Amino acid sequence: MQLAFTIMAAVCALLAVAGAAYFALCVWAAGRFLRASKTATPLDFEPPVSVMKSLKGLDPQMYAAFRSHCLLDYGQFEILFGASDADEPALELVQRLQREFPQRQIRVVHCPQSLGLNGKVSTLAQMVRQAKYEHILINDSDIMAPPDYLRRVMSLLADERVGMVTSLYRGLAGQTLPSKLEALGLSTDFTGGVLVAREMEGGMRFALGATMATTKTVLGAIGGLEALADYLGDDYELGARTAAAGYRVELADVVVETALPDYTFGEFWAHQMRWARNVRDRRRAQYFGLMVTFGLAWGILAVLIAPQAWWTWAALTMVAVSRMTAAVVIGLGVVKDPYVLRDLWLVPVRDFAGLGVWVASFAGNEIEWRGLRFRVRNGKLQQR
Repeated sequence: MQLAFTIMAAVCALLAVAGAAYFALCVWAAGRFLRASKTATPLDFEPPVSVMKSLKGLDPQMYAAFRSHCLLDYGQFEILFGASDADEPALELVQRLQREFPQRQIRVVHCPQSLGLNGKVSTLAQMVRQAKYEHILINDSDIMAPPDYLRRVMSLLADERVGMVTSLYRGLAGQTLPSKLEALGLSTDFTGGVLVAREMEGGMRFALGATMATTKTVLGAIGGLEALADYLGDDYELGARTAAAGYRVELADVVVETALPDYTFGEFWAHQMRWARNVRDRRRAQYFGLMVTFGLAWGILAVLIAPQAWWTWAALTMVAVSRMTAAVVIGLGVVKDPYVLRDLWLVPVRDFAGLGVWVASFAGNEIEWRGLRFRVRNGKLQQR
């Protein structure tokens, strides 16, 4: 029995050391991104842009998110809001926005067709047909953008080899513990994973839903949004298909913010499981490798299993220093989350929650989304 515990502790300690190496890699990748950001791209490319948002329900601080887009420092752009239902509650906020900013081009596009199980993509596909301009920017309805957002994103599309531009984002937590765990995860481990993937894969091979800037020409070359109407991870698919078509996907040096709801633990678990099972389905090898990203949890488990062994404490110390350093460098230095230091004590809780989701995600392919249950297979939603 003692031998079994020693072996278990050794495995956990090795995973903790591997985690320490991974977090060091995150710091390196963050440094590379920050240094590249200092070599600023000239912000003199300002083509007219159609900003498109699909509406479904109400999000926290939604009007503030809408309003931030009307305050953008940019030449010519329109904001399109798409709704599949004439009674969509968010349309009242759009009407309020139109009254407050009569000088802006703000339009509602009614999208009655159901092109697939992903209602967001179905709506966006119908919106593209109504967009005035060649350049398109898609982002989520809860995204709050800084004034220079469009200029920093669109400047990268001056290079015709660039087919899509995406951006990092941070979460503004609500009052509940699960909401704070979600925000902490976005600002530390999620962002770190994106930056490491960018380095290891020789560039971005996917996009993030916070920002997807492209052109109608590129969308046509990858089959259009209609081809993604049954996919769960439409942001991932758009970026992956753009890269596969021979275009570059670039990560802009601007960070946007999303206000997170006051998740219950059940809602937090369902949201994390939806993301985890989609990533597992689309990036199997990389997803299995995520076990090392829970290095702090492995280090704590190693000490709990064999507290008398010096090497378990050494592994825990190594991974704890590495993990906290990465959290601060990425959370403060990259996404500039003002609450990272306040919530740093929650990192072990976040890592154990993440490990639990990772293990549970292998138990099936069912997810819950917008109150409905689906199966995910080859990236596509399937009704139960």
